[in-house]
Amino acid sequence: MRRLPTLLALAALACTTPQRPVLYPNAKIERVGREAAQSDIDACLALAETDVGKGNDSDAERMAKGTARRTATGAATGAAVGAAVGRGAARGAAGGAAGVATHSVVSAILNPGRRRGGPDPVFRRYVDRCLHERGYDVIGWRRP
Repeated sequence: MRRLPTLLALAALACTTPQRPVLYPNAKIERVGREAAQSDIDACLALAETDVGKGNDSDAERMAKGTARRTATGAATGAAVGAAVGRGAARGAAGGAAGVATHSVVSAILNPGRRRGGPDPVFRRYVDRCLHERGYDVIGWRRP
């Protein structure tokens, strides 16, 4: 139980890198170069942030909220089982909460592709359109 805050902090760090657009290597990129393309991505991200905002929690915030919700459920279940088995509700609650929280953290670290989230759909479409108008083809979004 003492290591839980450390594990949660590590999982939050793994989730904090925001998704970015991935560009198809077209003639525009060949002409201007990758550095200029990355600058254009940064400019479009900044414009979208100013004009429409992100509109959603970050991946780390979503993960923290989900883990807290599952941990509370695990604690309640552990308390009920602990009381029924005669091991004590407090022990059961602590065990249930620690087990669920640890599972959430380990699962997020070991299965990064299963994380949901990313930018708000309106934010994402704004950036895609901005880049398209600059001559780029966005083929998807992912963490760098």
